[in-house]
Amino acid sequence: MRTADWIVAALYVSFSIALGLKLGGRQKGAGDYFLGERGLPWWAILISVVATETSALTVISIPGIAYRGDLTFLQLALGYLVGRIGVAWLLLPGYFAGDTQTAYQVLGARWGGRARRTSAALFLATRALGDSVRVFATAIPLTAITGWSYPTSIVALGAATVVYTYAGGLRAVVWTDVLQWAVYMAAGAVALVVALRLAPDALSVAAAAGKLRALDFGFSWTNPYALGTAVLGGALLSAASHGTDHLIVQRLLATRSLRDARAALVGSGFVVLAQFALFLVAGSALWAAFPAGRVLPGDEVLPRFITTHLAGGFAGLAVAGILAAAMSTIASSLNALASSTTHDWYAPLANRAGDDAHLLRVGRLFTLLWAAVLVGGALLFRRRGAPVVVIALSVASLTYGALLGAFVLARFARVRERDAVTALLLGSALMTVVVFAGPIGGALGDPAPLARLARLAWPWYVPLGTALTVLIGLGASTIKGARMSEVGSRA
Repeated sequence: MRTADWIVAALYVSFSIALGLKLGGRQKGAGDYFLGERGLPWWAILISVVATETSALTVISIPGIAYRGDLTFLQLALGYLVGRIGVAWLLLPGYFAGDTQTAYQVLGARWGGRARRTSAALFLATRALGDSVRVFATAIPLTAITGWSYPTSIVALGAATVVYTYAGGLRAVVWTDVLQWAVYMAAGAVALVVALRLAPDALSVAAAAGKLRALDFGFSWTNPYALGTAVLGGALLSAASHGTDHLIVQRLLATRSLRDARAALVGSGFVVLAQFALFLVAGSALWAAFPAGRVLPGDEVLPRFITTHLAGGFAGLAVAGILAAAMSTIASSLNALASSTTHDWYAPLANRAGDDAHLLRVGRLFTLLWAAVLVGGALLFRRRGAPVVVIALSVASLTYGALLGAFVLARFARVRERDAVTALLLGSALMTVVVFAGPIGGALGDPAPLARLARLAWPWYVPLGTALTVLIGLGASTIKGARMSEVGSRA
């Protein structure tokens, strides 16, 4: 990068940290630190939800998907919107029925402490693993653009983010999310404009090559972007991520009312649809304007285009956009991980649930701990052939189906806590086999028995995990009920 680009990127990072520290203010207790005293405006929460779920994966990986394929990834966003609507009317009322601090408190109220801690533990493990992938994803463009090593990029990113997250809590995270969303959207628009200036007929050329196809009518178990697969799988993935993942639920709980939470959640679905469209169209335009990228992995196309064709500070803006997406997700993840650890594990076990000032201090310590975990996980991560966005969504799907299944089971009166915990653990274990069927088969020396599972398209992971968890829970409750009836008849 040139001097002007370094200045732009450095100013952005400095301003983000200063803004977070300023707007975060001084927290009075854990409720303020983790939920912003439930007083944040719905439109800021809407943007924060979008920025949180986006991460650097959207900025670098989504254009790469369009560059290598077409726009059919956009069908997933249609499913995301459907899933959000379902969560807004089916799950959100339960979160606003009492003084809810975390998503898993609802399961604890339904069954007990073991169910709450088990579901929280699944969230913590999967969120830490998935966001370690996201941190590594950000190191890809940073390394390509700045020339830094992967470890340097990862550590620098983590250090910059933890400063305002530790000090300002959720309020700082949400308001910096608003800034970061605007910056990375501007970066995507700049990439598209520059591509069209280099090749004014880029979209016409892409259309002629079939790169602008947005719908793939059909239904498939192996093609992730067939319409039926994408919409159904995307709907349940969104229902799980936005209805059971504390990363998103935490933001919705920070709104002023159920009505505001619904507006933020459903509105975010429309914004995500537009956002995906921007980055996918940018990727299709790059295919025509930047043919040199066809020998590169999809995740490296946009970073290489930035270093080759953007000048006069625009490369710095693009880097700022990538940093913005990454810092948003990392900050949100740190706060959500610390929140769940504090409220779902520490407070009940230490019998300090009512000590808000003490939980604030503990929550900040957990923020630092999880920062070390995410950075450490990113340093250990090794790339695979799939786009990083697919890897991250696959990892999340290990437990998303189980968590969504647990919330479904909560509606059945006969399902007891032991049944729910069994279903959560077995459902997650079975989905681990499904998601990693290929590597497991290879390690066993005979991949044939797992080959069919390995070909299953990743949007099916959450529907399958949900179905397995519900069936296991209902089955366990039925067996237990039958045994009790048998004992009663003998008596």
